[in-house]
Amino acid sequence: MKIALFGGSFDPVHNEHIGYIRAAKEALGLNKVIVIPSYRAPHKSFGAVARAEDRMNMCRLALGEISYAEVSDFEIARREKSYTYITAEHFAEVYRGSELYFLVGADMLEDFFTWKEPEWILSKVTLAACARGGESVSETHERFVQRFNKDYIEIPFAGDHTSSTELRVRLAFGEEARGLDPRVSEYIGEKNLYGYPCIAPALALEKEERRKHSFRVALMATARARSLGVSEEKALLAAALHDCGKYVPLDSPLLQGFSLPEGVPAPVVHQYTGAYLAERLFGIGDEEILDAIRYHTSGREDMTPLGKLIFLADMLESGRTFEGVEALRKAFWRDLDECLLLCFEHQNAYLEKNQNKGSAIYSLTKRAYNWLKNQRT
Repeated sequence: MKIALFGGSFDPVHNEHIGYIRAAKEALGLNKVIVIPSYRAPHKSFGAVARAEDRMNMCRLALGEISYAEVSDFEIARREKSYTYITAEHFAEVYRGSELYFLVGADMLEDFFTWKEPEWILSKVTLAACARGGESVSETHERFVQRFNKDYIEIPFAGDHTSSTELRVRLAFGEEARGLDPRVSEYIGEKNLYGYPCIAPALALEKEERRKHSFRVALMATARARSLGVSEEKALLAAALHDCGKYVPLDSPLLQGFSLPEGVPAPVVHQYTGAYLAERLFGIGDEEILDAIRYHTSGREDMTPLGKLIFLADMLESGRTFEGVEALRKAFWRDLDECLLLCFEHQNAYLEKNQNKGSAIYSLTKRAYNWLKNQRT
């Protein structure tokens, strides 16, 4: 028999997963594809967003009409971090004598060099790599063969690049989440799997264009969060609520009891009111999230990775069009501290140039810039 193992968080399972399964069946002549939702992937510091039971149920709904596909609870039932070498060994024993493949995407193939016991995995299975959305797997080929003395198989698949992270953000913001099986969409709605009760009322305080901005900030922040060891949930909430004070006047009943620090320039006020509203009105008790909101415009000394992430995503999200933004975005994906330093320099230069128009460099921003510059030297 020819059997492919397909692991992942499937949080949620989407149409690109299904398309990849069909493409692998065709390319490899598979008899069976076993989909294995992870309990907690080692590379995801904060685990999946949806519960294991819900991710299993969504996979079963999405795969229900594919006769050669089945969903296994092997990794979930172990209740431990999910390591592929253990999974590969288990199924090699269960299907002894069968030809086993392990399906990966282009990003997973690049990361494979850092996996635990990669040689052991390759003694049990052959990797089948799929490039989605214009990605390429061929760039890794020479390095892979030299390291492991074994080749992988490339699966042709002309799918789009669909991200589970982006889908989770869309669902949290109440946006249309294209790319989901209707049964999975219905299940998500019934269980409210990716919703947060504070997001809709916080966004209701903003104008339409500002809500779109907050959505783009969330997309950018959550896409980068994992690589920084930052909780996706914290990045999402901080991004969604960061501008909730933008249009709330200081004399609003919503800000009763609020006290503004001295010497705060008008464009910076909303970061403080936003943190106040996030805590008092929307129930955010996590100080790291509140801190990221509180200093997302000015920055501050000794910023946390989450604080840096929200500051930069706010400044560089895809709707921003100022001169030099593309270079800064490249730095965002390359080195966060380098990007932060460049953004402080850009911000300071802009404010100095426009001081005669009422712009001023906030003292907190000056201190933040000097702090980071000292850290980098």
